[in-house]
Order: sequence, then C-alpha cells, then structure tokens
Amino acid sequence: MIFLGFGLLLTASVLAQPAQSSTLTMALTGDAIITRKLSVYQEPEFLKMIDLLRGADMAFTNLEMLFHDYEPYPMNQSGGTYMRAEPELVNELIWAGIDMVSCANNHTGDYGAEGMRLTVKYVDQAGLVYAGVGESLPEAREAKFLETGKGRIALISVSSTFPDHSRAGKTRGDMPARPGLNPLRHTVTNHITAEQMSALRQIAGSLGQSAGSGNSLRFLGQRFEVAEQPGVTTQPEKEDLEEIAAVVRSASKLADYTIVTIHAHERNGALSVPAQFVETFARAVIDAGADVMVGHGPHVLRGIELYKGKPILYSLGDFIFQNETLLRLPYENYEPYDLGSDKHVADFNASRYSNDTRGFPVNPEIWESVIAMPSWKDGQLIALELHPISLGFGQKPSIRGRPMLADEATGKKIIQDLIERSKPYGTVIEYVNGIGVVKISQ
Repeated sequence: MIFLGFGLLLTASVLAQPAQSSTLTMALTGDAIITRKLSVYQEPEFLKMIDLLRGADMAFTNLEMLFHDYEPYPMNQSGGTYMRAEPELVNELIWAGIDMVSCANNHTGDYGAEGMRLTVKYVDQAGLVYAGVGESLPEAREAKFLETGKGRIALISVSSTFPDHSRAGKTRGDMPARPGLNPLRHTVTNHITAEQMSALRQIAGSLGQSAGSGNSLRFLGQRFEVAEQPGVTTQPEKEDLEEIAAVVRSASKLADYTIVTIHAHERNGALSVPAQFVETFARAVIDAGADVMVGHGPHVLRGIELYKGKPILYSLGDFIFQNETLLRLPYENYEPYDLGSDKHVADFNASRYSNDTRGFPVNPEIWESVIAMPSWKDGQLIALELHPISLGFGQKPSIRGRPMLADEATGKKIIQDLIERSKPYGTVIEYVNGIGVVKISQ
C-alpha cells in the first residue's frame, strides 16, 4: 500500500508540472481571404508549408472572410470588395492546421449583423477558436481561449479599420446593444504652420465654415493645429485603449500566453510603415500583459519590434488572398465602374485593376509574406523564425492567392524587406538557411 501510494504521488507530481515548462511554438499568419479549396493541391512547397502549420502547437490567421449562403443582404457600405465564401470552406482552414482566428476587420459587416452571426456559427461548428466580434461591445472585446497540451492561449482581436456600422456598441439596458466588431478608434491631428493656418481659416470663412481662433481648427471633419513643422500625428482613443488593455490584463492572468491581434490599414507615409497610434497601441497591450502583438490589414509586410522581450509583428501581410474569385458581388461593387447587369465578377476585376495593369495584381509585395513562428519556454520568448511564402505573383486569378513556401530568390528578397523595415525598431534579423531568424536578447 505504501509503495502504491508513493507511485500515485509520483504520477500526480509529474502530471502536476506546469504546461508552460515545455516549449510551445506558434505559427502566425496574416489575412486569410479564402474562396477556393486548399486540400486538393499537392505541390511539395505547398505541403511543406501545411506541415509547418500543423506542426505548431497553435496556428493563427486573420479570417477576412464571411461564410453564408446569401441569406443576408449586403450593406450599403463595405470594407471594399464584399467578402463571402461557401460555408464548407471553413473546414479547409481546419485541414490546413489553423486553430485560432481573428474576426474583427473591415469586412466583418459587409453583410450586416446576420452575415457576422452566420460566419461565427460556421467557424464555431468547425472547432475554430475566434475572437473580435459579438452581440455587444463587451462580448466583442472579450478574450477567447485555446487549450493545448503545452499551455492555455488567449486571443483578443481588434480592428482600427472598419465602416462605422460594423462597430459593436453598448446598452444602458433599455434597448439591445449593437452587434459588431471590437474597435480601436483613433484621433488624427494635422500639424500646419501659422501661415498655413491663416490661409486655412480664410478658406473656411469663404465656404461659410466656422473659422474659429487660436492655434487649432476643425475643418471638413479634420483637426488642425499650429506647429513649427507640418506633419500628422495619430493617437488611439483613450476609452477604447483602456477597455482593451483591461481585457488583456485579465486574459494574461487566465492564460499561459496571450495574443493581441489588430487589423489596421492605417499608415505613416509608406504602406509598409504603421500609423503612430498602432505603435502606441501595440506597446500598451504588451505593457498590459500580452506576449505577442500580431498585425494585419495593409496586405504588405511591416517591421518587427521586440518590446520588453515580446514580439510586435506590425503586419504579416497576406496568407491567402483569393479576393478575385468570389462567386457574386452586389450592385454596390459594380456601380462605381458603370457596370450594368450584364457584367459579372471577371468584368469587375478587369475594371478595378484595369486588366491587371494597376492595383494588387502589379504589386509583388501583396503576394509575398511570412509565417512567423515564435517559440516560448517558461513564458519567455526563446526563438522567432520567419518562413517566407509566396502567393503566386504574376499568375492568373484562378491560381494566385494560394500560399506556398517561397523559392530561394523570392524568400531572400522577402526577408531582406523585413530586415530593412525592422531596423527602425532596432530589431536584428538574419537570413539563415532560407528563413529569417530574429536575434533574441537573452
């Protein structure tokens, strides 16, 4: 009996070891705009990429897609192209090894609240853990959790880019809250010289607008302030930042690892440079307890920052970009191009991209990305690998948009782009054996 008891105690002791004592690896990707099956393809470079995702303890993507059978009607405003795919395609993400998805992005409300609800239903039924949307703002803000054998992972999903109708709301109890996404609003201040302010006041007065006085002016919905040098500053809205940070603090106490993800198109000059408020937000959520901040939205790679030993991935670009092979588009997409009822999706693409001579099809960076793979042990970041992928730049619409591991030349170029874009943050990345390796200070 004593020996048996000792054995049980020993077994219990082994089982009680904290899950995070093991090394945990994440596979983090950018935007997933999926309109076609993945599981039918067999190229070695594609299957090796799938093995990377499946081999990680957790794989994440931003789900920039709605799943429904056209039960809801399109809203009068969208996030651009109205996104929708067959509900069964959510299972393709499961096949690829994806475990967690963010749902807060500029396409969340393309088909209104019902489109969001149907998407959540299919995502939930497939077994994906999702965050970023809900029947109210508190629900949209809350963290969701994934249980793994090596630790519990929390996900908080935020978007700063959205049509205003997509933003979830609160209630005082006398009427239902507005369903929608978890927003991060921000303020924009345009700095101009005193001479420019004087000229702007004259313009405002001539148009019958209030010209005001002093060193600031609101004109045509924009805020202007006098400064020595012209420029633009942006800041996250205090209420949103504080509420999101409170969720992060709570989640970090309930999970072993906490991921905050933001969908942000906003830039600071070049598309590859995040807006100032995104940098402020990223550092604030790390301060609140997040272990990694993952950005997406601009469809290009942005730099990487190591802040207090935690990675901030300002944008992972595209993971799947099949926005040209939607089944249907609403009137609102065709109308700006004067396309009548005899025109269809291919005609819209031809007009939008001027027969592949402008826009996404001619920008190779849209079709270049990485799978970021951070590894953790005992709550500490011990490695961060960047596996370059290509989405088929220059291929026809029926092919491009599906990812696979990049060839050597393209992969080296992708990592070099990240090396340059990460230098302003003091991050050192080396190209080693076909991948990018971030230097982690121990």
